[in-house]
Amino acid sequence: MKNNKISTRNSSPGLRRALPLAVIVVALVIALLTVTGAFVVIETGHVGVDRTLGTIDMDERAPGLSLKLPFFTRVMETSAKEIVIDLNDLKPKAKDNLSLKDLDISVYYRVAPERAAETLVKYANGSSMEQGIVYPAYNVIVRESRRAVYETVATLESLSLHRERELISANVQTRLQGLLDSDNPDTFVITRVVVRAITTDPGIEESIKTAIANQKRLEAKQIEVDIAQKDAEIEIERARGIAEANRIIDQSLTRNYLQHEQNVALQKFAENGQNNTIVIPAGMTAANLLINPGGK
Repeated sequence: MKNNKISTRNSSPGLRRALPLAVIVVALVIALLTVTGAFVVIETGHVGVDRTLGTIDMDERAPGLSLKLPFFTRVMETSAKEIVIDLNDLKPKAKDNLSLKDLDISVYYRVAPERAAETLVKYANGSSMEQGIVYPAYNVIVRESRRAVYETVATLESLSLHRERELISANVQTRLQGLLDSDNPDTFVITRVVVRAITTDPGIEESIKTAIANQKRLEAKQIEVDIAQKDAEIEIERARGIAEANRIIDQSLTRNYLQHEQNVALQKFAENGQNNTIVIPAGMTAANLLINPGGK
């Protein structure tokens, strides 16, 4: 037991010297890796694409801390977030060949993270970089977005464009997604399109005002026509009523009824007790006048 204690006591200084040495070595290695740029950090929402001696690795790096080959490998931090493209001062022509004075529109898109390296290879000159972040195919999306906007506006009348913001946005999004999918299936997603401003040409503005004024006049004339038509219908119904009444009266005025009315009138003259002059119509016989309705 005594020897063992002496042995342990003798080995402790060596261990104490070895531990600081190991820490120093690890620190030196970390420092060396840091200085040589062997560490790389990819932010959330981005992916890393390795470029080694001019060759791009098709396996994207996930977000987080990782190592790379010092000096020879460059890691391009590539955006996989929603990217916005602002198109300003566009002057597309409408269906009637009249141009807008100004159209401002924003296009939002994302690149599939697993297609980032492939997209950078395919569109090496069509991508953009800002503050160290690569935006894959940015210039390509700009070009195709302008094309989609111009083709969409060309299908609409200039007089209705100022009322069709939602339609323009939806059609541009559908058209642009189709254009991109035709060459790059499952690579780009157009998340939304927003029409920020539409300014029509002064000539179009005047045409819109004239069209609105004409529409109002047309509506007023139509109201007048409707009123006249209703008045005519009322007169027709009134005439029909009078005609029907006359028809009923004509049917009720039989010869016997008229004779009865004459006899009643003569009877009243006779009962009056005064001298009266009676004009007997031609053809009326004395027998007709002697009829006594009361039987007296």
